[in-house]
Amino acid sequence: MTRFFPSGVAVDDLSFDVPRGSVLALLGNNGAGKTTTIRLLNGVLRPDSGSCRVLGLDPAIHGTDVRRRTGVVTENAGLDDRLTALENLESTARLRGLRGKTARARIDDLLERFDMSRQAGQLCQGFSTGQRRRVALARALLHDPEVLFLDEPTSGLDPAGARAVMELIDHSARERGRTIVLCTHFLGEAGTSADLMAVMHHGRLAAFGRPEELAAARWPFLDVYLDLGGPPTPEVEATLRGLVTVRAVRPVADGALVSVPGRDAIPSVVADVVASGGRVYGTRSLPKGLEDVYFAVQQEIAA
Repeated sequence: MTRFFPSGVAVDDLSFDVPRGSVLALLGNNGAGKTTTIRLLNGVLRPDSGSCRVLGLDPAIHGTDVRRRTGVVTENAGLDDRLTALENLESTARLRGLRGKTARARIDDLLERFDMSRQAGQLCQGFSTGQRRRVALARALLHDPEVLFLDEPTSGLDPAGARAVMELIDHSARERGRTIVLCTHFLGEAGTSADLMAVMHHGRLAAFGRPEELAAARWPFLDVYLDLGGPPTPEVEATLRGLVTVRAVRPVADGALVSVPGRDAIPSVVADVVASGGRVYGTRSLPKGLEDVYFAVQQEIAA
């Protein structure tokens, strides 16, 4: 799908598929087209060409039905500051068709889950950024949506607050098998939750897939830390550099970092180190992840 604005192309021939129950990290620099993509998927905007499907429905045609089955959290939270947290949730419940005991039970459960029960009667205008984000997440989950669109849900939060919100997001995805499209600049947090990643650049898709598969295509060797109890001796380092399964060796203060074809190569490397007179107290694989892939893609774009 493609979407134009007077300033230029916001989304340019974008195409990808997200299986149900997956968490997609939608990444890119400011102006890459992430927010526009979410608005297109939620039916707030219509594409100028092409189309998309959410839960089998075209949001441009069945926008109301799509929004009934999805939830959205925007960067500004979108709360009514004149209302309390409880009143914000109650008004949303009415709009979503939730009534009586069913609505109250759902609201109470979400307030407790997001640790906002004590603040339920307080006006939202006095809330911190983190508290506002929690209420916004609770509101988006009121009707138990099948898909959740999150546009910078941790923006403006300190590291502890961002982690807490990401844990809540991850829990809501795994708990219900919910599909989540997560637009964020916090790569570390996204890396712990995302099954898929999409990197956008000037409205186009620069990379899409599972982080581990995108990493394997760029780094065919696995980095492994060998705990030697100290820097490698000349004999151990020479042994490591002479192994055909070891592509690179980097001595560190308490061991060595080596690059090998995969985890299956680790036992033989350890055995050769021991045979050369060294001791190995432990090993730790250091696989590349979402953050590594993201910066590699940015370098590819700039090249």
